[in-house]
Amino acid sequence: MKLADFDFDLPEHLIATRPVKPRPAARLLLADGDAIRDLHVRDLVTMLRPGDRLVLNNTKVIPARLNGTRWRDTGQGRVSAKVEITLLEPVASGGWRALAKPLRKLAQGEVIVFSDQLSAQVSRKGETDLVLEFNLTGPDFDAALAAAGQMPLPPYIAAKRAPDAQDHQDYQTVFARHSGAVAAPTASLHFDADLLAALRARGVEFTEVTLHVGAGTFLPVKVEDVTTHRMHAEWGEVTEAAVAEIAATKAAGGRVIPVGTTALRLIESAAQGGALAPWRGETDIFIYPGFTFRVADGLMTNFHLPRSTLMMLVAALMGRDRILRIYDHAISEGYRFFSYGDASLLLPG
Repeated sequence: MKLADFDFDLPEHLIATRPVKPRPAARLLLADGDAIRDLHVRDLVTMLRPGDRLVLNNTKVIPARLNGTRWRDTGQGRVSAKVEITLLEPVASGGWRALAKPLRKLAQGEVIVFSDQLSAQVSRKGETDLVLEFNLTGPDFDAALAAAGQMPLPPYIAAKRAPDAQDHQDYQTVFARHSGAVAAPTASLHFDADLLAALRARGVEFTEVTLHVGAGTFLPVKVEDVTTHRMHAEWGEVTEAAVAEIAATKAAGGRVIPVGTTALRLIESAAQGGALAPWRGETDIFIYPGFTFRVADGLMTNFHLPRSTLMMLVAALMGRDRILRIYDHAISEGYRFFSYGDASLLLPG
């Protein structure tokens, strides 16, 4: 398998920079075996069966992009420099690993001021990132970060426009509960309270898991032999209750359908021992064609970047040739791509 096997031409105008409103009005491509239908997310109420179970990632995106000022005393007096910080993940010391732009303007021990309430000291600096120790912790840190930070939009959106106040709502799922992600589980952005209620009334059941999506989800694959690619690690948890719910659905003949590649990667990580089991820790699972799915019977997901690990994941589920036909159809029909774009429901058949 070569990287070029997962490439396709995507017209620039199909990259969505804002979501449609209301959320379930987004289009939905149903790929059921070899058949393709053009629907909308709201049609899930009729497409899914009573007894089916949707697996939802309840991670909460933090406003991880910060603009700050570094002050330094020099022979010419006190000088400042503007710095943009993107938080990546918490570290064992209690600080945060982060990217800085420009990194060269920072030195270990220096303090960056983000607001009257929030500042951080550079405790460690590497070649590509650094570690920050903030002046606040717990709820105080959360409140100050919410006031000073911006939502960390994906690079392909941020290149087209700056994040704004609307993204605080748009780039967060309605069932977000546990803070820690620096990217949204974007397939879940299509759900609102009314759609969830309608699905429950239909007899569709829900299980929540947690995977804190990292910025590494946007890193490009740089190797030609995709089997040698190494994934970034992300923290997740599948509880005993989640395992029991999924097992009950399987036993009753229902389908288990993760909403988003993050939920799928997590439950398949928890089943690598042969059967789904409670699980907590970091996963760097890489799913590409040839992978044996032990839990997922399908997948609801947005449309992904060419040559990306997520494109390889959907190819593993549906088959490479079939997924390329699906994407050809999506492009010809004008589906909107990526985080704020439309969705697909992939059922291998």
